[in-house]
Formats: sequence, structure tokens, C-alpha cells
Amino acid sequence: AFERGVALLHSFEYVAAREAFERVSADDPACAMAHWGVSMSHFHPLWAAPTAAELAAGLAASTRAAELAGAGPASRVTERESGYIAAIGSFWSDAGAADHKTRAARYRDAMAGHSLRFPEDADAAVFHALAILGTAPPADPEHKMQKQAAAILSSWLPRLPNHPGITHYSIHAFDSPELAYLGLDAARRYARIAPAAAHALHMPSHIFVRLGLWPETIASNLDAAASAPAAIARTGSGKVALEELHALDYLAYAYLQEGDDERARAVAEKVAGTTAIEAAALQATYGLAAIPARYALERRQWSEAAALELPTNLGVDWAKFPQMAAIHSYARAVGAAKSGDQVAAGAAIAELAAFHQSLVKAPPPGPYDWAASVESLRLAAAGCLEQARGNDAEALKLLRAGADLADKVGKHPVTPGTVLPQRELLADLLLELGRPREALQEYEASLAVAPNRLHALAGAARAADRAGEAARARTFGNLVSA
Repeated sequence: AFERGVALLHSFEYVAAREAFERVSADDPACAMAHWGVSMSHFHPLWAAPTAAELAAGLAASTRAAELAGAGPASRVTERESGYIAAIGSFWSDAGAADHKTRAARYRDAMAGHSLRFPEDADAAVFHALAILGTAPPADPEHKMQKQAAAILSSWLPRLPNHPGITHYSIHAFDSPELAYLGLDAARRYARIAPAAAHALHMPSHIFVRLGLWPETIASNLDAAASAPAAIARTGSGKVALEELHALDYLAYAYLQEGDDERARAVAEKVAGTTAIEAAALQATYGLAAIPARYALERRQWSEAAALELPTNLGVDWAKFPQMAAIHSYARAVGAAKSGDQVAAGAAIAELAAFHQSLVKAPPPGPYDWAASVESLRLAAAGCLEQARGNDAEALKLLRAGADLADKVGKHPVTPGTVLPQRELLADLLLELGRPREALQEYEASLAVAPNRLHALAGAARAADRAGEAARARTFGNLVSA
């Protein structure tokens, strides 16, 4: 039962893992490591920082584990187990004084030392690799820490080819345009290793999206979306699971890149009809905001995008998620500007500016720069407004600044991609201005980050044709047809 709990941790099935460890504790109240497991279930290194409730619960479980470990002769805790308990304790111990970034780095360093002390402990090495990924700067163009984690995981893979953590975290380590091809093997094996975990069924699509493999992305997330509700079905709540909303976002994105607007519409309608969600967490709020915005913007339905509204019936306090609310402001700003409603576009851009300032003042914990991400959206939206005003030079300047900043920040792991890439908007404007060679260059730059995007391929085909490059136009046209 304990090992099942650890396996569930490695697949980010945190609620099920916690339940498994609580059963162990109920059967054996003196088991300190059961409380370690409960504490670990409240710590999500690659997701959002713990909420106040999770901080309290994680600290309580960690404290109880340490108490049992220090129970003198009555303690059954080994030196190896003490290392695990001390490591997670280093994360929770002074949450009121130290910020999340500091405590996550402290946990990472503690697991590094623990792994060195027990070099034959696979899980010590694997949890250390996860901690490295959880503190890695996503904007590092060399991906140094991701490569460090991948090296640790790769060293264990021959001995433990079916270890869920090794395979899962390898996908995360290679989740970048430059490294994604290295993650294909892990992506194609992970769902077979942990078929009962919705997150395991979804995770391969992180690599598939990076490579523009839409049929594989769709298959992965259909499975994940179908299996996710089982995790909360026993409550009879009728709520939509976090993993289901996460999978639906990837599904909508992939359907739109295949030009399958009908299936994308079905996903958008399902989300619009949602009446209750499992929790107002990162995956849920992102999916709720992104899916309708994607559906409108990817289809270039500007008036539809301009009329978007955030759902108010799901108990989500959007003020606590300005980076998600900004997605709708971006969609409305671009949609209004493209529809000719300059007043509405300006109002939505002002919202983006306010969201950016709030994120600068109170950045969400973790390595990702949400403030800069929102600023990249504001710059692009402002560029669209200047285009509507006829200020083409200023529009190009703003769109380029937004595209460059978006590239610098990179994408957050929660998303398959920007709802409408800023560099595509820049390329579109260059094409409209009769500058096809420059437009082609920008479409190709966008495709290098997000391969096989339908609009970028079609735009590149048009730009190449107008630039007199017939062979390249045919190549891009064939990719669109495929």
C-alpha cells in the first residue's frame, strides 16, 4: 500500500496518493513514513505553490513524521527514512518567513544530499530530479537544469524501465522545442506504465504538442479526459475534475490545429456548460479561460473573441488568478481591435496593464515569470490596436516586442501553447503590408517554437508564394493539407 502511494506521487495523482498513505497510517499509526507521504501529497513541485490550507496540512503531516522519527527507542525509522522526512521538513518548516522559491531550493538541495548518501536508492535520485525541474528557470535557453535532471533519470532508466517517476519526469525535462525529440520514447511508454492515472495518460501530449503531432495529442487527451472523472466519481459531486479540464485544453488546441472546428466546438461547449469544478486550481482556471479564447481566436472570429466573458458561476475568484483572467482580456483586446472597436480594445488593454502590475507586485510562487507573460500579451494587443488606428510602424514595433518577450519567457507547462502566438500576429501584419519575405521569416520563427500550427503553416505558404518561392510554398501547402 505504501509503495502504491509513492507510485501515485510519481504520477501527480496527489489526492489518491494521500488517501493511500492515510490508509497506511490507519493500519500502522507508528509509521512515520506514512505521514511523510501525506506531507508530500501537498507539495506539487511543478504545479502551483501550496495554498494556505495545503501549507497547514503539509506542515502538520511533516511535523508528525518528524515526531515519530525522533521517538527514541520506540522509533522504527531508519537513517534512510529519516533523510526523506528531514528533506520535506526543510520545505515546510518556516513557510511564514521564507518564500516558496527559497524553500523549494532548500528541499532540492536536501534531496541532493540524501541521494548522495544513498546512491542505490532510486526514489531518492528520482525525487531529486523532480526537485531540480521544480526550481529550473524555464527561460534558460540552454536548459541546464533540465539536462541535469534528465541525466539523473537516464542513468536509472536501464535498471528501472517501468518506474513511473523516471519516465514522467523525463517528459518534463524534455518539454521544450529544442529537446522535445529526446522525450518521444518516454512519451510513448508512460501511459502504458501507469494506465490508471489520468495525468499519466495526458503527459505524453506535452511532447506530442512540442513536435506538432496532433493525432497523438488528441488520442492522449481523449484517454485522459475519459479517465479523469473516475478520480472524483465516488463523491457523487458531479464536478469536473482538474485533469479533465487540463486535457480538454490540449484537446481543443489540437483539434484546432487539425482544422477540426466541429470537435473543437464540442469541447468549448462542454466547458461552457460546466456547473461545478473539482477545485479552483491552476489547471482548472487556465483551461476555463483558455479554451473559449482559443476557439474564437484560432478561427479568427474576432467579434466572438471581443464578446468573451469569464465564467462567474463556478466559485472562481478571478482576482486571485490575474494571469488567467488576462487570457480573456487579450482575446477581447485583439478581437475588438480586429473588429474595429477601438474603445473596447483600449479598455481590454488597460485590463492587461493592471493585471501585469498586480503580478509584478505579487508574483505567483515558482520559477515562471507570469508578469512578463502577461506583458507580452499586452504588447501584442496594443500592436493590434495601433494597426486598427493605421499606425503600422508602431504596430510592428509593439508586436515584435511582444513576440520577443513571449519567446524569452517561454510557455508554462500547464498550457499547450499561447492562445494566439504574438509572432503569428506580427507575421500576419507583415503579410498584409506587402512584405512577404519578412512575414515568411516570422512564420518560420513561430513554427520553430510551435511546430505544425495550422495558421502559421498556411501563412507561411502564402508568404512564400508571394515572395516568389514556389517550392517552399508547395512544402508549406502540403503540410497544411496533411
